[in-house]
Amino acid sequence: MKRKLAVALVHYPIVDAQGDIVTTAVTNLDIHDIARSARTFGCSDYFIVHPIEAQRALVNRICEHWTTGSGARRIPDRKRALELVRIVSTLEEAIDRFGEGGPVETWVTAARDVATPISFEQAREVLSQSGPPVLLIFGTGWGLAKSVIESATAALPPIRIVGSDFNHLSVRAAAAIMLDRLITP
Repeated sequence: MKRKLAVALVHYPIVDAQGDIVTTAVTNLDIHDIARSARTFGCSDYFIVHPIEAQRALVNRICEHWTTGSGARRIPDRKRALELVRIVSTLEEAIDRFGEGGPVETWVTAARDVATPISFEQAREVLSQSGPPVLLIFGTGWGLAKSVIESATAALPPIRIVGSDFNHLSVRAAAAIMLDRLITP
């Protein structure tokens, strides 16, 4: 992989079951598990995007426990994973910090068809070539707002299993599968 790759977990703007724009709450498991997947698959950063200061403070406390507190001494591998976490208030802030002011390709994901996707094979080819860094964006709730999807450089296909019509993975499971499909030929 030649290009720098990072992931972002967006809590706003997200849609709910009725399609309204909402903000979702942070979950402890998403912090840990996506950080561990990001570290495993060679991502440079894991951005957690939340507009509410109290939620960002919660993420910061959890990360401090595992990076500088007693958790860091007990489970050093978790420390290494959680060191990738970057807490930001907007997706635009994540893009700016990740790209250091330069161009960034944004790739969105979803559990349903939201745009014409590029295949995982095409995505791996893009990642193997020189170019701007890629920020892989995951949504919470019922998915990313239409504005995020429409502004993306590319969309990846939903995770589908042959012979199954059920598709309701947790975002942390979906992130692990997506990263594996992007990195592993």
